[in-house]
Amino acid sequence: MVASAKSSAKSKASAKSRRTRRTGQRDPLAVRLLKQDHREVEGWFDEYEQLEEDAEKLELFNKIALALKVHTQIEEEIFYPEERGQVEDDMLDEAFVEHDGAKKLIAEIEAMEPNDEFYDAKVKVLGEYIKHHVKEEEQPGGIFAQAKKGDEDLDAMGERLKLRKEQLMAELEPERPH
Repeated sequence: MVASAKSSAKSKASAKSRRTRRTGQRDPLAVRLLKQDHREVEGWFDEYEQLEEDAEKLELFNKIALALKVHTQIEEEIFYPEERGQVEDDMLDEAFVEHDGAKKLIAEIEAMEPNDEFYDAKVKVLGEYIKHHVKEEEQPGGIFAQAKKGDEDLDAMGERLKLRKEQLMAELEPERPH
């Protein structure tokens, strides 16, 4: 009986995997999209740690850099300004400063080659920096939690975020050979 109760609890937990822990309700679209970006980049940083070939490191870092540039831009153009007044000003101000720091580190890494001294160290530090920033946004009482309590329609905002992300990816993604 205990085993079946455990498996039943597990299947219920997996059914709720896309739901928030506290309310059992799905996050609004804006928050879901931003969290998806966070998980994707976190996975790439983990993958980077396993690479040894310079060409693979450069290719993966370029994917990370593009994703971070687009993500920070959509947050700065849409999410943060529209959440001003819903989310504590100090938190939003810190998020802008964290974005600025990440952009500077990305630019430093882009100016380097994977075999340069400190290249891997800078990518690792960027990953740690991003992990800290994500925690600030996603923690209870953080930016996303405060945004969900506000008056903004986060599903409609999610549609704007998605559209802007598609536009930026098309603009910023390097041309692929045909």
